[in-house]
Amino acid sequence: MSDRSIEHATFTIERIYPATPSKIFHALSDKAAKRRWFADADGGNAGTYEFDFRIGGREVFSGGQPGGPVYTFDAVYRDIVPEERIVYAYDMFMDGKRISVSLATIELAPHGEGTRLVFTEQASFLDGLDKPEYREEGTADLLDLLGKAAGNL
Repeated sequence: MSDRSIEHATFTIERIYPATPSKIFHALSDKAAKRRWFADADGGNAGTYEFDFRIGGREVFSGGQPGGPVYTFDAVYRDIVPEERIVYAYDMFMDGKRISVSLATIELAPHGEGTRLVFTEQASFLDGLDKPEYREEGTADLLDLLGKAAGNL
């Protein structure tokens, strides 16, 4: 008998930012800008960060809190329309074990003088090692950090 399991989930998070779509897109597409809010924000151990923002390019981030598990985000960009959308597929690992496989879409649209961002993730959570509610909460936190970073560009 196998201890394997899978849980499917889809969630959508919306944010309104006072920054323009071009500033939000820059914070998502520029290596130095994204690293500040995505990889370096929590003060943990950012061991690896690679960023090749183009269709077919990869983004890899590996790190974690001292003494805690090491998480690895390994993404491939599948579609990019500047200032409008980004679609990527990614695997998440915890201490080298794959915990989920996802397809994520970021949509950007003007909203007054700012931007409306819609983030949608379709995920397969593997073997009980991660939960949809944890991922949604973590993604919401990252989108809050994105908003703060874009306001400082």
